[in-house]
Amino acid sequence: MMKVAVSGANGLVGHRLLSTLQEAGHEVVKILRNGASARPQDIVWNQKADSDALNQLKGVDAVIHLAGESIASGRWNDAKKAAIRSSRVEPTRALSEKLAELENGPKTFLCASAIGFYGDRGAQELSESSPVGTDFLSDVCKEWESATAKASEAGIRVVNLRTGVVLSKEGGALKAMLPPFLMGAGGNMGDGVQYMSWIDIDDEVRAIYHCLITATLSGPVNLVAPNPVSNAQFTKALGAAIKRPTIFPMPALAARLILGEMADALILSSARVKCDKLQESGFQFEYPKISDSLNHVLNGQESTNETTTTIK
Repeated sequence: MMKVAVSGANGLVGHRLLSTLQEAGHEVVKILRNGASARPQDIVWNQKADSDALNQLKGVDAVIHLAGESIASGRWNDAKKAAIRSSRVEPTRALSEKLAELENGPKTFLCASAIGFYGDRGAQELSESSPVGTDFLSDVCKEWESATAKASEAGIRVVNLRTGVVLSKEGGALKAMLPPFLMGAGGNMGDGVQYMSWIDIDDEVRAIYHCLITATLSGPVNLVAPNPVSNAQFTKALGAAIKRPTIFPMPALAARLILGEMADALILSSARVKCDKLQESGFQFEYPKISDSLNHVLNGQESTNETTTTIK
């Protein structure tokens, strides 16, 4: 059993991960930005101040760093983009440097990243060895991952969790797009051919746990389902899951007028990402198909995949 510190523990993924770790018998410490909800064992760390609070990570076996400014809340402007970058890069660098200097500190460091690393790549299949893209999110992800370098150089096992679109009705992209679809006003976005690399919320949590306990995994790991879909395929599957028509497309121009630069980065860009590294390390998905995942997160239908295993 391990003692694991988690930042972003109150977020969509972090909240579920916390429960999973505790159910598996691990001791969990939250890394919080304020002490309002802190328990005695938690670490309160003002990421803009010094890192003395992180001395409490002595004796912790692993750190899972998930905190960061939401990229999907609010229209992007210079201030929003600066917050997206600084909330990821600067705390990660500070945490990495502290882990590197601690005696009896964590030996494993899992840090959030995203498939935004690859940028808009059309139908090209992308693996962890594919080069970085050229847009804003690509630059952020590259800096984000580079900020873990001090920990890696100190011999700590670092895993950069390149997560795709996490499907959950409780938050994230799916929750944001549901209202028009439920009203029968949903449809393809742009030309519908752009690829969406996604992962079910339960598989996301299980994949992070798998990375935690699998000592052979390090460096970037794509956390995406093995079957990426086009926007048109996703739209059809979503309509089927909620039993609504999907006949009202959103042209690219309209998306850009409504969302600005964020439309190109999050809706119109295409990333066809493979998960070979995850699967080759023994991970098995509960929800490898988009229809199964949408029926799970929206309708509560359990997996029919007999090859999956339970977290122990």
